[in-house]
Amino acid sequence: MEEVSKIKYQGKSYPCCTSLTMDLIGGKWKTVIIYHLREGQLRYNELRKAMPTVTERTLSLQLKKLEEDNIINREVIYKKPPLKVFYSLTDLGTTLLPIVQSIADWGDRLVSKK
Repeated sequence: MEEVSKIKYQGKSYPCCTSLTMDLIGGKWKTVIIYHLREGQLRYNELRKAMPTVTERTLSLQLKKLEEDNIINREVIYKKPPLKVFYSLTDLGTTLLPIVQSIADWGDRLVSKK
């Protein structure tokens, strides 16, 4: 039997490039967050308003994971209270925009066919 070659990225092994991509942007909320950040930076509460059905815990965890994977940037402004936190796409995150837009376009086409 032929051995499957594995892709290595940030210390993890993946059976294929699709598996790697889905690990980084898969799940219910990661692509939604990327989609909302496509126009520029947003604060946490702005993301919450744009995604009213996500729980605070889930949003926080997904933002942290996207930041760890270098897809989004978290900028904290300490000048004066209250503390301000902004999220934006990194250069790597920006490369995902065509993929996320294709997903959104597919959803629009599906809905328009009904």
